[in-house]
Amino acid sequence: MSTQESSIAILGKNKKVLIASLTGSAIEWFDYFLYGTAAALVFNKIFFPMVDPVIGLMLSWLSFSLTFFIRPIGGMLFAHIGDRIGRKKTLVLTLSLMGGATVMIGLLPTYESIGLWAPALLILMRIIQGLGIGGEWGGALLLAYEYAPKNRKGFFGSIPQAGVTIGMLMATFMVSMMTLFSEEQFLSWGWRIPFLLSSVLVLLGLWIRRDIDETPDFQEVKRSGQESKAPLRDTLKHHWREVLIAAGLKVVETAPFYIFSTFVVSYATNTLSYERAQALESVTLGALVATLMIPLMGLLSDKVGRKRMYATGVVLIGLFIVPWFKLLDTGSTWGIMLATVIAFGVLWAPVTAVLGTLCSEIFHANVRYTGITLGYQIGAALAGGTAPLIATGLLASSGGDWTPVAWYMSVTVLISLIAIFFATRRQAQVAQEGQEIRTESHGA
Repeated sequence: MSTQESSIAILGKNKKVLIASLTGSAIEWFDYFLYGTAAALVFNKIFFPMVDPVIGLMLSWLSFSLTFFIRPIGGMLFAHIGDRIGRKKTLVLTLSLMGGATVMIGLLPTYESIGLWAPALLILMRIIQGLGIGGEWGGALLLAYEYAPKNRKGFFGSIPQAGVTIGMLMATFMVSMMTLFSEEQFLSWGWRIPFLLSSVLVLLGLWIRRDIDETPDFQEVKRSGQESKAPLRDTLKHHWREVLIAAGLKVVETAPFYIFSTFVVSYATNTLSYERAQALESVTLGALVATLMIPLMGLLSDKVGRKRMYATGVVLIGLFIVPWFKLLDTGSTWGIMLATVIAFGVLWAPVTAVLGTLCSEIFHANVRYTGITLGYQIGAALAGGTAPLIATGLLASSGGDWTPVAWYMSVTVLISLIAIFFATRRQAQVAQEGQEIRTESHGA
């Protein structure tokens, strides 16, 4: 493909690939935010009414957090399959499991209908979701990345990353629509609608993925006879440093995401006395800006370089930590809006836009699925869902002073700057070794 080929022509040739990649990522995050809302408002009342209301709410939240423990298992399982039999077949499996379980939750009978079988089935569906989600991100990313022309790797790799904020916006829209129902209607059947409507996205994703060929990079691996017989073993034995680098790259992408989109809501409402609507509207606006910025930053990274784009974004996040808190401290609508849009919508966008591409470029194609999945899951486990908890604990221990939280965020910045330094060196080695493999393959 000519390097002079226009972006419009490239998009036209690969639109199915990009839609297939984006759909799975959007469903994953749509489910994440939707289930979290349902766990807080509904599931304790219809699946766990047999216990004290507080215990029921705790059990409901436990079912929500279950995927964080299951995702690494699903990631290792499907990454192994993806590096052994290919990306396409694996993505059909992950989307079927993830999407099918989401739809089934919307069809589950309640505790009133079938007793303890209701929460048992809910937990089973959540486990199935977790397995599918664990393998979806790596496959969706590689579908885009490995189909991308050489001069569009950054743009293609940014598309599945936009699924995070698209899923968030879809879930927010659905939740706002559900508030139109009375409480009785909402608890009876209204909560089911978003889960059932997700079937449209699932069917669209499966239909598109059915007609896509295996990725060019994996086909090259098969032709050269370089496929790994035991990808997980090979990754842990020979590429553990790269896994740690990928985890380090993930740290500053995931911790600020949860600080800017989740912690900010509780901090603004409980500590700074903002109205909940002000905080939620700010996060929604930030997500909308980020959705537009992510593909633009991916496209720009193809011109200025992904390492430079990532490092610049990380440094700017670090420099904006104190101003972010200062803007929130104004107590004004414009303050929280500006703080969230700049931090979440503008500065976080270039980091997440190039994260997947950077991780992909430090692994050989024969263990790439396994490598990026392990790095992603480790980074997410260390700095993802724990970020609001750590920030809340630091805030409480300091009597409401945000300084310890700012230091915590600064540490995540430092970790990822160290990771990008080592990633830069590893990228050059992988590119050289990959060229040698291709030369040997064509020579044979």
